[in-house]
Amino acid sequence: MFGSLLIFLNLLLLGASSDGSSFGNRDVDDSSSLSHPKADVGKLGLSSPVKTSVIHQTAAVVGIGANWGSQASHLLPPNTVVRMLRENGIQRVKLFDSDYDSLKALGKTGIEVMVGIPNDMLSHLAGSSKAAEKWVSENVTRHLNSNNVNIRYVAVGNEPFLATYNGTFLRTTYPALRNIQNALVKANLGNQVKVTVPLNADVYTSPDGLPSNGDFRADIHPYMLQIVQLLSENAAPFTINIYPFISLYIDDNFPVEYAFFDGNSTPVVDGSTSYYNMFDANHDTLAWALQKNGFQNLPIIVGEIGWPTDGDRNANLLYAQRFYQGFMAHLSGGKGTPMRPGPINAYLFSLIDEDEKSIDPGNFERHWGIFRYDGQPKYSLNLGTSNSGNLVPARNVSYLEQRWCIMKSNARPEDPQVAPSVSYACARADCTSLGYQTSCGGLDAQGNISYAFNSYYQKNNQLDEACKFNGLGTITRADPTVENCRFNIMIKPYFSGVGRISGCFEKTLAMVLGISIFLLANL
Repeated sequence: MFGSLLIFLNLLLLGASSDGSSFGNRDVDDSSSLSHPKADVGKLGLSSPVKTSVIHQTAAVVGIGANWGSQASHLLPPNTVVRMLRENGIQRVKLFDSDYDSLKALGKTGIEVMVGIPNDMLSHLAGSSKAAEKWVSENVTRHLNSNNVNIRYVAVGNEPFLATYNGTFLRTTYPALRNIQNALVKANLGNQVKVTVPLNADVYTSPDGLPSNGDFRADIHPYMLQIVQLLSENAAPFTINIYPFISLYIDDNFPVEYAFFDGNSTPVVDGSTSYYNMFDANHDTLAWALQKNGFQNLPIIVGEIGWPTDGDRNANLLYAQRFYQGFMAHLSGGKGTPMRPGPINAYLFSLIDEDEKSIDPGNFERHWGIFRYDGQPKYSLNLGTSNSGNLVPARNVSYLEQRWCIMKSNARPEDPQVAPSVSYACARADCTSLGYQTSCGGLDAQGNISYAFNSYYQKNNQLDEACKFNGLGTITRADPTVENCRFNIMIKPYFSGVGRISGCFEKTLAMVLGISIFLLANL
């Protein structure tokens, strides 16, 4: 990661890149690169340029879901997010933990909830049935009984079999799943709350890219059968994450049109079935893998599907809107896929941008939201669930003052203090909108530096000390936003009932200490 950061900084200080290189950590060995059964692009052929039109009319989509993550420096208050969910007609939500405040806010709303168990808890839960019973009591039973939260699923781990984990969670996922299932049964919740394991689509593969030849990955096949058997015995669903964007990200020859739903691609022909989009082909590769192993009736949930809006040349508002609107039309038609006709149960990824997600898979990781960090819609999207036919923004969002931190006009990019200052800012804030064909890819060197300074300044609640940068920074009240490159104003931190959660004093204190060390090191 740090090697990529140094390359990024060198390019940033020269201004916008013009050679087509990406600032993303493009790693074809990353697990995200295995998120689809690779279609034979030679057979598919390259298609015509992307059309700019999108589908605006969408019939009602029954029970659309969304992922609600929390890897952000400044979180919207849970009550604000829940109101967003309700006003946008989102009837199901998938969490990555069991945050008390989030679950309490979801109480009495009727929204169907999937709570999550992080991977770092799997070993503990796998080794102790008592620990599993305690977890269920504190994170499921309590909220069902006291807060009237409609918890329907427990996600045990999150993509624990990713190839890049090198088997870290292979031996603990199934035992943890079994113990949680037994704990639910012991709590008399076995029929009401179902277990599942959200898995990345690299758990199955096809040697020739045809869905009918799909099967589980050879190195994890026995582990997959254990999990699938338990799910089947308990009428629980198989949860899979499918990302057509990743296919395009890792393969320059991947046919763009095949990632979308509007029928402009050359199909993949599998016997008597033709697949016109990657989602259907990927989904049915899983369906075939289940059928080959005797589980053809196991329900499938699409745990994550989405398209990012920044951080890569293919991550933009136009493509994201086109993908989502096409997917909504696909869902509303109710046809399903060739192997699994009927309604599709899916959770969009994701609801809101998260500026503290790891960018190891790529700079796009912090830009998956259909809403910006402040709950404002990024583009027009008809979910088929609201009266307006469009996304409804968060209400009553509180922002910090209209102030920005920029590079002083008399400072020069070649100043020897610039590189370490920008390095410090980008390592601790978010510079992923800077790069080739990203939203801020057209900035000059001074603009890039100002963007980095402001990102750090806003993340640290506009503290004056966060705009020093060895005398290079200055605070302005004139918005430095340039065309599509937005210089953000951060939202105010909120305080929960059980502790300071977002933009808290402890974070600010740590930031002040960090700045002090940085300044002393550069005296």
